[in-house]
Amino acid sequence: MSQRVGARAGYRWAVLGIATFTQAASCFFTAGVEAMGVQLKDDLDLTTAQLGLLLSAAQIVPLIGLLVAGELLDRHNERWVVGIGGLLIGGALLAGSGVQGYVPLLVVLLVVGAGYSTAQPGGSKSVAAWFEPSQRGFAMGIRQAGLPLGGAIAAASLPWIGARYGLSATLVTGGIVALVGAAVFMGLYRQPPEGNAAPRQAIKLRDRVAMMREPVMLKIVLSGTALISVQVSLDLLIVLHLHERASFSAGAAALALVGAQFAGAAGRVGLAAASDRTRAGRYVTVMVCMAAVVAGTAVLTTPLGRDPVAACLIFGWLGFFGFGWYGPWVAYVAESAPPDRTGFALGLAMAANQVFIVVVPPAIGLFRDLAHGFSPVWTLLAAVTAVALGVTAVAEKRGRRATRPLHHSSPDAVAVAPNGE
Repeated sequence: MSQRVGARAGYRWAVLGIATFTQAASCFFTAGVEAMGVQLKDDLDLTTAQLGLLLSAAQIVPLIGLLVAGELLDRHNERWVVGIGGLLIGGALLAGSGVQGYVPLLVVLLVVGAGYSTAQPGGSKSVAAWFEPSQRGFAMGIRQAGLPLGGAIAAASLPWIGARYGLSATLVTGGIVALVGAAVFMGLYRQPPEGNAAPRQAIKLRDRVAMMREPVMLKIVLSGTALISVQVSLDLLIVLHLHERASFSAGAAALALVGAQFAGAAGRVGLAAASDRTRAGRYVTVMVCMAAVVAGTAVLTTPLGRDPVAACLIFGWLGFFGFGWYGPWVAYVAESAPPDRTGFALGLAMAANQVFIVVVPPAIGLFRDLAHGFSPVWTLLAAVTAVALGVTAVAEKRGRRATRPLHHSSPDAVAVAPNGE
């Protein structure tokens, strides 16, 4: 019995590595496109708003796809749900490598988004199933670091591949990486032994509605949508800001985005690990991230935002907190759900974020074009995040005793993992 427990404890770290790699592989191309902003604007003669729409194209289908994926994950093995999604990403990118132009690329990214709908909730659920509460935040942070890590590697490589071999070569590269990620997950991932005996049941409609009405869901959605708005805005604007305001070359600005992505990866791990230890509750770490984002975006509106060194340091700060928030946030979501509804809860929270992932890039791009500058954009993001922080801070303070998590226990209680831990 002890040998089985030991083997299970050891394999959970393999599961974490598998889920992290698959996350990085699934988002590799879509994250790398962000670093190609200057090149895409020049090659396809795009406005900032058109570039923002291109970056959000892969995020449109997940508006519904995340909810569907969450339902599938509560009914079926994560191994196949995530794996098939990765195959769809890879197939779409390889098929699209022969197309030319802005509209065909939009279509390819729409299909990629359908496949990517399974990666986020599926990987999160698989990690939540294998790790006990005392380690779940740290593990979830490592797993969520796959997105900025994949983005950082893609940002460092795809612009170079595109400049040297053309846009089609970047699609082929992204497709191969996604297929490898899918193969690794399907070939190596296994459910926890306890989970094999657990029945998978469909969630009734009234349970879904009740989950949406829970007070804790308001905190989850408000903080998530505010911070994801900042995150996608940073993805869109870091390269452009440094290129146009701090006199960086396109290549140097892309490297600065790489640095911010690596800072975000460190943030996702470090902040999630810190949330495991804090007595104030995991959500307090999310509020710290919101406060840091308000400070960072506000500083960008000062002359420091035009100074090359200062701007890079500020974007590093925003990378750590503005990308790193997702680690503790997604752990909080997973722990707030009842064991048999983890997939749906994750899908629901991520679907709310997805609305802003789709809408914000083109809207922020258009706002930037109309404002003829970056300071109004950073001011708007700081103000929105500050409002979200104020509302959720009041809710956290007043509701620590009254507000219940999604499974109706105390605010700081931790849900039993889907495998029965």
